[in-house]
Amino acid sequence: MEGLSSFLPFIAIFAVMYFFMIAPQMKRAKKEKKFASEMKRGDRIITKSGLHGKVVELNDKDNSCVIETMAGKLKFDRSAISMEMSQKLNAPVSKK
Repeated sequence: MEGLSSFLPFIAIFAVMYFFMIAPQMKRAKKEKKFASEMKRGDRIITKSGLHGKVVELNDKDNSCVIETMAGKLKFDRSAISMEMSQKLNAPVSKK
């Protein structure tokens, strides 16, 4: 019984780390994967580097997409698309 009580603080620290760090990160990764898989032609997106554009082609074989910008067409990996910024861009504007 004495051996178990000496490991109790380590178990508590791991539990706190899991619920505050690991679980939210896993949830975010799952949402980003879902967002990338649900992208379709015509979606307006923003890359993580801040480039705005519209999806014109999706390639499932190499997990990339071609986006059209004012400067032309560029090919990006789907992981380079910012989920949060793209969702804010496509959110309906509320009128006051």
